[in-house]
Amino acid sequence: MEFLFRRSYRGSLKGAILDWAGTTMDYGVYAPVVVFLEVFRRQGVEITMAEARAPMGMHKKEHLRRIAESPAVSARWRQVKGREVQAEDIETMFADFVPLQLACLARYAQLIPGSLEALADFRARRMLTGTTTGYTRVMVDVVLEEARRQGYAPDCTVAADEVPAGRPAPYACWKIAIQLRVWPAEACIKIGDTVPDIGEGLNAGMWTIALALTGNEVGLNEQEVRALAPEERQRKTRAAAERLAAAGAHYVVEGIWDLPPVIDEINRRLASGEKP
Repeated sequence: MEFLFRRSYRGSLKGAILDWAGTTMDYGVYAPVVVFLEVFRRQGVEITMAEARAPMGMHKKEHLRRIAESPAVSARWRQVKGREVQAEDIETMFADFVPLQLACLARYAQLIPGSLEALADFRARRMLTGTTTGYTRVMVDVVLEEARRQGYAPDCTVAADEVPAGRPAPYACWKIAIQLRVWPAEACIKIGDTVPDIGEGLNAGMWTIALALTGNEVGLNEQEVRALAPEERQRKTRAAAERLAAAGAHYVVEGIWDLPPVIDEINRRLASGEKP
């Protein structure tokens, strides 16, 4: 009989890597969406909120490209322009996007309820915190300043233009782990509200927790969510949770306020030798 032995980490979680919009601030992820709508409008091409949201979580230039190349938007583009979208069009739109996004970020920077409590819980557990994002550095610097004014200050952050490729590539998560000096990968959790968030965490070898209600999948701000009938809120949350679970999330919860028991469960699984 042959015996196989597997080396396993049996400690607790050391690091939490969080997204921004839809996870810790900007309930419903409105800041980028309103700008995507305006950028395409400037080209004479109208897009819907759903089309603007579809690639959410990616580097914003790649996000623009994905919107433009979607079948419905591509058809509208050809109708207006008489040709396919070109690389130069993406560059032009991204040049428009950056100042428009910078101008409106602060308006959508309110922390999501539970964010400060989650940060305090991480610190009580001696976990370090980092953030990854589809925003570029100039954008995330605005977000960081607004967050700090409200008492939210992660230990480090990596922007989409500071790594070889944005989500779902794992580079930003790995760079955070290097900066925080936390390892192995299974000692970290990636928390976010989009499919690319989940892909990023999985590709980095980390546990992933998806937030269904506060993020891009439901796409409603806190006031709009409160106005929903209970059964409609449940329906929208369930549909969002199913999409995020199908993307491979280890856990799906409504919002950041639901994290503590999930972290406890992951720590129990780590103690028994499980990996993501």
